Amino acid sequence: MSSVTVIGLGLMGKALAGAFVGAGHRTTVWNRTPGKNVAGAQHAESVAAAVGAADLVVACLVNNDAVHQVLAQAGSLAGKVLVNLTNGTPSQAREVAASVAELGGRYVDGGIMAVPQMIAGPGALVLYSGSQEAFAEHRATLETLAEARFMGADAGAAALYDLALLSGMYGMFGGIYHAFAMVRAAGGDVREFAPMLTAWLSAMMAATPEAAEEIVSGEYATEVSALAMNQLALPNFIDASKELGLRPDVLLPIQRLIDRAVEAGHGGDSLTRLVEMIKE
Repeated sequence: MSSVTVIGLGLMGKALAGAFVGAGHRTTVWNRTPGKNVAGAQHAESVAAAVGAADLVVACLVNNDAVHQVLAQAGSLAGKVLVNLTNGTPSQAREVAASVAELGGRYVDGGIMAVPQMIAGPGALVLYSGSQEAFAEHRATLETLAEARFMGADAGAAALYDLALLSGMYGMFGGIYHAFAMVRAAGGDVREFAPMLTAWLSAMMAATPEAAEEIVSGEYATEVSALAMNQLALPNFIDASKELGLRPDVLLPIQRLIDRAVEAGHGGDSLTRLVEMIKE
């Protein structure tokens, strides 16, 4: 088994360290706030000591500003690989990669597609990018945490796909919560409604590959659910929500995009055309 250091013992950091310990890896931990530890792990007294304890260093902190603060205390990273599982933007990932390189280390960025309770369990996925050589060397250890998928040599690639996936999630949840609010406001049973909503959304998700093909081809013309038809229908959703005493905040952005698309002459196109309208 290998040696690994985990820096950051928030909920996710503790789950990561616990997974390494559970898999038999010699694990060292360090946290910016004293008093946190993980059963079975060795506690380092400083960042430098934590980094010195293993060739693989996994950071999971509140943001990338905190990562830079930790790196300032790390000393040399010669011979070390830093895997940064801190949520951030692609440009932030590239900045951390440059800092790690200046300290003599190799960098792998990561995006965790799981909640702490899923780590080391089925369905957990972590996206990685950066040094492919470093990723390959430590892949077996990283797969202790979750399925490990390498997204490319650009250090910012994992963050990009992480945020893109989460953007889809937040948009979906916004619609789900608005749907629940409508049913509840009308006196309906949201528990009874939930399976109906799940089945409907699952059916709609089947169109995702077709949408991707439209985007690649740039061919959006359709005879099914064109933008002009959606523009006529959407005010009904907004008016019904207001009649129920609900704010239409979730619906208004999509209405604005549809209006812009129709005004630009794309009324005969599918909803996928909105991808083009999102561009600044």
